[in-house]
Amino acid sequence: MSEQDNPSQSSNLPPWIKVNPPVFFGAGGLCLLFVLFAVLAPTTAETVFTGVQNWVVTKAGWFYVLAVAIFLIFVIVLALSDYGRIKLGPDHSEPDYSYLSWFAMLFSAGMGIGLMFFGVAEPVMHTMSPPVGDPASVEAAREAMRITFFHWGMHAWAIYAVVALSLAYFAFRHNLPLTIRSAFYPLIGEKIHGPIGHSVDIFAVLGTLFGVATSLGFGVMQVNAGLNYLFEVPIGTSVQIILIGIITIFATISVVMGLDGGIRRVSELNLILAVVLLLFVLVAGPTVYLLQTYVQNVGYYLSKLVETTFQLYAYEPSGWIGGWTLFYWGWWIAWSPFVGMFIARVSRGRSIREFVIGVLMVPVGFTFMWMTFFGNTGIHMILDQGITQLADAVAADTSVALFQFFEYLPFTTIASLIATVLVITFFVTSSDSGSLVVDMLTSGGTEEETPVWQRIFWSVTEGVIASALLVAGGLQALQTATIASALPFTVVMLLMCWGMFKALRLEIAKRVSLRDTMLAPRVAQNPVTWEKRLSRIVHHPGRNEVLEHMEKVIRPALAKVAHELKQQGLGTEVAHDEKDRLWIEVNHGEEADFFYSVHVRPYTPPTFIMRDTSSKRGEKLRYYRAEVYLKEGGQDYDVMDWTEEQVIADVLDQYEKHMHFLAVVR
Repeated sequence: MSEQDNPSQSSNLPPWIKVNPPVFFGAGGLCLLFVLFAVLAPTTAETVFTGVQNWVVTKAGWFYVLAVAIFLIFVIVLALSDYGRIKLGPDHSEPDYSYLSWFAMLFSAGMGIGLMFFGVAEPVMHTMSPPVGDPASVEAAREAMRITFFHWGMHAWAIYAVVALSLAYFAFRHNLPLTIRSAFYPLIGEKIHGPIGHSVDIFAVLGTLFGVATSLGFGVMQVNAGLNYLFEVPIGTSVQIILIGIITIFATISVVMGLDGGIRRVSELNLILAVVLLLFVLVAGPTVYLLQTYVQNVGYYLSKLVETTFQLYAYEPSGWIGGWTLFYWGWWIAWSPFVGMFIARVSRGRSIREFVIGVLMVPVGFTFMWMTFFGNTGIHMILDQGITQLADAVAADTSVALFQFFEYLPFTTIASLIATVLVITFFVTSSDSGSLVVDMLTSGGTEEETPVWQRIFWSVTEGVIASALLVAGGLQALQTATIASALPFTVVMLLMCWGMFKALRLEIAKRVSLRDTMLAPRVAQNPVTWEKRLSRIVHHPGRNEVLEHMEKVIRPALAKVAHELKQQGLGTEVAHDEKDRLWIEVNHGEEADFFYSVHVRPYTPPTFIMRDTSSKRGEKLRYYRAEVYLKEGGQDYDVMDWTEEQVIADVLDQYEKHMHFLAVVR
């Protein structure tokens, strides 16, 4: 579907406004109401937030736990099945980014600020106040790391993967808008452009804004703590709001520079600083102990994965799960539209299997390393070195845990300075990535470049929401907003899984039908001598030669097929564009249309042709092929030098396979 076919866009708006009005104004209005409520009635807002969180924990906790388990099972099944071979884009597409850039961007957007905030605090808190068992014991320490790994491990990234997979698949393989609504196309068809689609995208925008605002709230608390440690800047809500304003300015500059100019570069800087800090803790801390615990923590986490996944403490009721597991699941789900869309945007061209392995394994491995090196070093200080002051500091204020931790390592000031800079850069990447995604959602997902003022608007809005939540109750308000905003989107995500499963089943059915269909014999080729055959093999035609063949042979062949199909009452069109592409399209109404095209594709000449030539000469020696493309992408065969009858036979072969596919899925 092209942008012009998308009724969600308004053609009556001036060119400097590129928005989908129902989503833009609907989400903006709800955000404004929320901010006014939090600022004008903070006491009432805090009471309401507490009541909402208690209701979600007691009544809907089981739903969160079950849903997240389904998400993990879903993405693993996709990766291990035949679905894993399908690309997030046409079959011929290649990834836009290297593995290093890809990992850096999804890691920075995914959970950077959280690692800084909870890297020391969470393992220490679980050790000193475990959900069950004796505090400050070896068993409590072992369980603390298992629980921490559980909260930050494969479940979190599976939540992101569900949204990212669905968005990338429908946007890049089926040319639907890069918005959450597109995942519902297999379920409701063109109705995604109506009120249902608008509602889905509004939920996604609100979840993104509150999820990012939660991270910004955690981040600014830690920046404030770092500046207090380094420069004695006072700690307080007013200072934190000022800091949000300052860092939002940097985030706005980054988002204005765009994905490649700003976000990618800051993400790579994040990764470098994170690795430096991680190696410092490994070397300065109990190195051998950390390597041992890393291996053991991973094994213990995997051995207890199923039990932990479904743990609700139903037989030993406790408020612990609401403040920890359910908060995390709500946080990841609230972040999933943002992180999922961002990961989808940078994952075009990867296969589903490659995507799932990359998203579940690489960031998780680094996250586990981070949590082990920071968390186990903190636990070692408390249990083995007797530094109980660290446990007291963490219990008093989690935002200062990291800086108190550095007090007991060498080069304290330098480490604290790097940590503060890293929190700020994570803050910037979270804000600018979130702004970019919200802008894409509210503009309909069809605009590559939206007006700068729209990105600035959403960047500022995120800062305002984070400030309002801090005013309305600090950490409690942040947690409640996250858990509550995630509840409706959890339902949306379950429907996304179902929609993607339906679409992938159709795709596999089509692949099987294309492979197994029995076809009538192809038109016999004119006999050729072996000398002529060899000449064809080594000949490398130029662009003009291929274009001439397209005009003299392929276009008439497609025109003859189109004429005959029109005689049979089928809507058929032959067309071309300025990109040297020629195609025939047959309309089948509610069923999948047939599409057959021939593209002129350039290739680098073989080395035996390139020998002793300059790069400029090599460009002149570039040769071309007339390659066949179907709706799924390039088919990797060349029809150059084919006769008109052979081209017609190939079109009919592919059309017969397409008709067989339609019969299979009816």
